[in-house]
Amino acid sequence: MLFYALLAFGIAAIGGLILAASVLRGHLAPWALSLVHAALGATGLVLTLLAVLGGVGGYAPIALGVLIIAALGGFFLASFHLRRRPGPKAVVAIHALVAVLGFLTLAGAALKMI
Repeated sequence: MLFYALLAFGIAAIGGLILAASVLRGHLAPWALSLVHAALGATGLVLTLLAVLGGVGGYAPIALGVLIIAALGGFFLASFHLRRRPGPKAVVAIHALVAVLGFLTLAGAALKMI
């Protein structure tokens, strides 16, 4: 299940790069891409949560916590998007860094299972 979560997060990250590039240029990010990014992130979170609740240990619970923090940052950025304003650039950078940290931690947990 962690591998499917990694896949969802990986695809979400590609969209996140495009979204971040828009915001860092001072433009409003594409709404449809924002929704796909959020849906893929939520899918990855649910899959990770199910794996952790199913007994996967190691780094997976830590990754889940880090990714939840990244998701909270994403909700904060979405609140700006709903107001038709680009999010703060610093928050975009922090959101991305926390998400990458969570992804790498989850990858470590998944690779330990092999």
